[in-house]
Amino acid sequence: MSAHLIIDQAGPGVSVQDGGRVGLLSQGLSRGGAADRLALAEGAALLSQPIGAALEMAGYGGKFRTTAPARIALTGAPMRAILDGVPLAWNASHLLPDGAMLEIGATLEGSFGYMTVGGGFDLPEQLGAVSAHLNAGLGRACQPGDQIPLGRDSHNPDEVGWALDVAPRWQGGALRVVPSLQTDLFPHPERARFETTAFTRDARGNRMGMRLLPPQAGFGLQGGQTILSEIITPGDLQIPGDGAPFLLLSECQTTGGYPRIGTVIPADMPKAAQTPAGAPLRFAFVTRESALEAEARFRQDIAKLSARRHRLIRDPADCPDLLSLNLISGVLTGEDLE
Repeated sequence: MSAHLIIDQAGPGVSVQDGGRVGLLSQGLSRGGAADRLALAEGAALLSQPIGAALEMAGYGGKFRTTAPARIALTGAPMRAILDGVPLAWNASHLLPDGAMLEIGATLEGSFGYMTVGGGFDLPEQLGAVSAHLNAGLGRACQPGDQIPLGRDSHNPDEVGWALDVAPRWQGGALRVVPSLQTDLFPHPERARFETTAFTRDARGNRMGMRLLPPQAGFGLQGGQTILSEIITPGDLQIPGDGAPFLLLSECQTTGGYPRIGTVIPADMPKAAQTPAGAPLRFAFVTRESALEAEARFRQDIAKLSARRHRLIRDPADCPDLLSLNLISGVLTGEDLE
């Protein structure tokens, strides 16, 4: 009998997500998959397994337990995690004993947290993926009482206690964009103003995309905001009628009729997806060559994630500088009490 992850409580944005479905745009289905695919890679590296599916938690987690001991990795936006009353470190791997209760609360920063399980989820594929595409009606969000079958973990349960130091991507910041098909339709002063504007992420948003609020006037075309509907992809920055840019995410539609002022490069999409409501975002145009170089570095960094792991608790046998460490602070000598 296979082990299961039992969901006793789940936030409204908890779902199983993997890398998504490729090659189906012509049939009207966007890629979908994890909003922050870098978090999937980080979870896989912490568990020494191929990148697969994880439990994506948008804003809030829930209460989870397993029917057999399982290794887990917690990545993405930091969230408050407690295992049977004991706090767990984020961006780290842990053992989840069978029957133990794991409580994951709200995000402390960012938008999407992830729980990867050793061996992955043993779920049937639909159109080449196991992820729920909520907008297309493929699968659904997790609900209390769900039992997700776990795959066979080829590693020992005690192969946990690894951690990763990751670059912060939880509070917005600067995103690189490349010109889109309609970029040149925007007057040069509008494009320059776009690059100098500090936007704020609106509270309205989901896995399809997020609305960005400019501090003053919005953006637009002199000839109107409607163009011939054509293919669109995650990262596109559409300018609808109100002039507030809309940044498309993993479950965006496949075609659209709003002009696009630019497209966020894939390497910066994890930061874009993790930007919480109220956080600032700025954009800077880069060349296609710079975007390709950034993508190459991004893939190289993912390939090196496993090599960057380190132990949560250092083994004294691995500490050649043990005698130089301040292992205990606040110790008093008898003379201090005289």
